[in-house]
Amino acid sequence: MLLALVCAVPDVAVAQRDVVRAPSVPGAANTTDSLAEELRVGLPTGAQRIDEGRFTVVAYASDAKLARAMLSAAIKNDSFPGIRRPRANVLIAIAPDAARFRAWAGPSAPEWGAAVAFPSLQRVIMQGARAGSDAGDPTAVLRHELAHLALYEAMGDLPTRWFDEGYASVAAGEWGREEALAASVGLAIRGVPTLEQLELLFYRGASDAQMAYALAHRAVADLQARDPNNGLRIFLDAWKESGSFEQGVRRAYGMTSADFEKEWQRVTRRRYGTLALLANLSLAFGVFVLVLGPLVYQRRKRDKARLQAMRVADAAQEAAFRQSMLDAMLAADHPPDATLSNDSETLHSDEVR
Repeated sequence: MLLALVCAVPDVAVAQRDVVRAPSVPGAANTTDSLAEELRVGLPTGAQRIDEGRFTVVAYASDAKLARAMLSAAIKNDSFPGIRRPRANVLIAIAPDAARFRAWAGPSAPEWGAAVAFPSLQRVIMQGARAGSDAGDPTAVLRHELAHLALYEAMGDLPTRWFDEGYASVAAGEWGREEALAASVGLAIRGVPTLEQLELLFYRGASDAQMAYALAHRAVADLQARDPNNGLRIFLDAWKESGSFEQGVRRAYGMTSADFEKEWQRVTRRRYGTLALLANLSLAFGVFVLVLGPLVYQRRKRDKARLQAMRVADAAQEAAFRQSMLDAMLAADHPPDATLSNDSETLHSDEVR
């Protein structure tokens, strides 16, 4: 039963809404036709525009304070790991509600997305102040999305999905993502996927995608840590120059991509595999207690009541047995009342005579 419960527990109890990069394919601009059309004829009614540096922010009055805070943070921290400082002009659109976010983001955005980047358009669509608490820190979310745009400006379409998402996560300092690895049933049971398998995890729903983000973050962080002095700079330069991830890894770190993959799998499995197993066994035991605990309590209560009833019945039976024995003893020592009456009358007659 415990094994069945472990297998039934989802990889992440509550899937956090996330930030994604829209596919950079021909025709991607069609996914934001709604926003483009609104901006073509002027600002949407009730919206305002803020221009500073290379950023333009479009937001409604309800999000004006949030927009200025995020814009200030973006300007102060406008450099990214391993690449030159980006120069492209960026449009940041903050949607006032879920319906407008969905209209602006288009069908390429998953239902669980909190923000979407369109690198080929240098555009970011975000939810505003009305977003739920699971949408995350808006400043960190924007940093993540801007990292997508900066990486595209530097590398074009070369990065794979796992590297793109891992790079944006590392650039945004999202170290908390690794908590998902310590609670992942998939990691505990199936083990660490290959990089090719990791690429597919992003398209399997919110739960698998959450683990994919965490694994991608870990992979890019491991690459960055292999060169403490240069980080990702030499690797990204070699990757761009050769157009090959394999050549980038060889030139920067002196190893093949297969060797890196095996080392990343080994370290991740050693660091998080046991934690994931223990965490999920603990969770399964908790579920076991919650589900079967009341049943065990009711069973013990019934057994206790049944035992008490048996004790009462035994005591009553014993009392009845003692009473019957006492009655038998009294009957043997004293004759019936009628005999005693006749004897008394005979004795009285003798006394009269």
